Amino acid sequence: MERNNRSLSMLLIPIIFAVGIAGGLLMGKYFFSTYTTPQEAKLHAILRMIDEEYVDDIDIDSLFEQFYPKLLSLLDPHSAYIPASELQVVNDDLEASFSGVGVSFQIINDTVNVIEVVAGGPSEKVGLKAGDKIIKADTVNLTGKNVNSEKVFKTLRGEKGTKVTLEIVRANSSRPLKYEIIRGDVPVHSVDASYTLNDSTGYIRVSKFARSTASEFRDALTKLSYEGAKKFVVDLRGNSGGYMDQAILMAREFLPEGSMIVYTKGKMPEYQSIAGTPEDGRFVNSELVVLTDEYSASASEIFAGAIQDNDRGLVIGRRTFGKGLVQIQNPLPDSSAIRLTIARYYTPSGRSIQKDYKDGDYEADLSKRFAHGEFFSADSIKFDKSQTFTTLSGRTVYGGGGIMPDIFVPEDTLGLTSYYIQVMNGGHIRNYANKVANNYRSVLQNVKTLEQFKKVLPRDNTLLEGFVEYAATQGVPARWYYIRKSRELILSQLKAIIARDALGYEAFIEMLNESDPVVNRAVKALDSGESPIFIRENSPTK
Repeated sequence: MERNNRSLSMLLIPIIFAVGIAGGLLMGKYFFSTYTTPQEAKLHAILRMIDEEYVDDIDIDSLFEQFYPKLLSLLDPHSAYIPASELQVVNDDLEASFSGVGVSFQIINDTVNVIEVVAGGPSEKVGLKAGDKIIKADTVNLTGKNVNSEKVFKTLRGEKGTKVTLEIVRANSSRPLKYEIIRGDVPVHSVDASYTLNDSTGYIRVSKFARSTASEFRDALTKLSYEGAKKFVVDLRGNSGGYMDQAILMAREFLPEGSMIVYTKGKMPEYQSIAGTPEDGRFVNSELVVLTDEYSASASEIFAGAIQDNDRGLVIGRRTFGKGLVQIQNPLPDSSAIRLTIARYYTPSGRSIQKDYKDGDYEADLSKRFAHGEFFSADSIKFDKSQTFTTLSGRTVYGGGGIMPDIFVPEDTLGLTSYYIQVMNGGHIRNYANKVANNYRSVLQNVKTLEQFKKVLPRDNTLLEGFVEYAATQGVPARWYYIRKSRELILSQLKAIIARDALGYEAFIEMLNESDPVVNRAVKALDSGESPIFIRENSPTK
């Protein structure tokens, strides 16, 4: 979530008074003789009646700990209460490394939903995916009214090298799946991969917007520039956001002097802000493509929106999530904290991309999009025509529901068969790839580049036939009609996992990208000159 670095001088009145009254009750002091508002007096009267007259003894502290999250949840989907016991682990996701399974989650409808699988972390290595629902960890049930963030953190995180078995529900599986995970170090880095797609095009995948994101991004741009890249693909697919200032710093690398990046509107004057570019970015003359999907949110949408609205590059992929609310994290006296929505942000054209959250079905929106066929056809996407805006050059864009890409690329279902789903969900592709990597360990340890790696791999037919035989021993009989349809998909996954074992996570991304239709469409757009280049005569300051 976005958090402004400035301190908040005043909190919303009802919340701070609730905290104050709770503190008074805990100390056994009922000295509130005057109240600023009738609401304060009413709340205090209710608390006194509960404490003095309710039939059972009540732990007021515990009562308030349950009350705060519900109070914040009534505001919007992103305002939240963070108990003192959870604050450190919540902040770890954007601040440092820690030991655990490597997922970011959100509790929705009493269920633990995986929002992000950390690249290179333990969960990513065994095959967990964004969208999975964790229902059990070892013998601990993680569903129902008793599940909370503290319980999930205590269950998933632990000493490095310890084992936990997760039971998850996945949309394309008719039964729960089990994954055995060895807890390990979960690095908090932002740039998962940066390499050249061809002689003139650099690729950078940014997985989150953490404290070091802009610095990592600048380093990646510099490295790729030295390697000859003059055009760039910035991949924000699956990036759920983070610090807003990091997205602003990234956008400045590509925009001309005087360009607007984002502006915010809030109730308090200090939350009215405009962010722009004080000077031409280092890569202002480089062609650019930004990749997005339905999991690109928040800071990802700020970056993509700034590039699109300034006609600085192309956005390619699928419609983004639709989060246009800005949060700030504020400490409370007992070392707990709240993340409070204090502003809305707007792209340079004036559009808010925040989707509706008043219908009570906020998180189910992605499932609805899938059901309506939006992931497969741009024609299925319906925008509110009352929220029409124009880019710098006069192109029409829409607010109120994420950012629609300039070039829509549907979700790739080529090769997706019941056989592939069964072997993927069962972990058989991953397990066989690890087996091959172990068998070729003496050869792979001398491999230094992806080209060398490809030369030492078994032939495609040998690799596929070996896998099918292995899968059969695991209870998945060969069905060659479906296997042939899924051939390229299975081989791509096998090679990518083996490459990760031999060369690291960047090689894993690079192998997958070779057959990724969104990446290939981006390269085509750059090679054919579809992405606009900044022309100084059109600069807003010239």
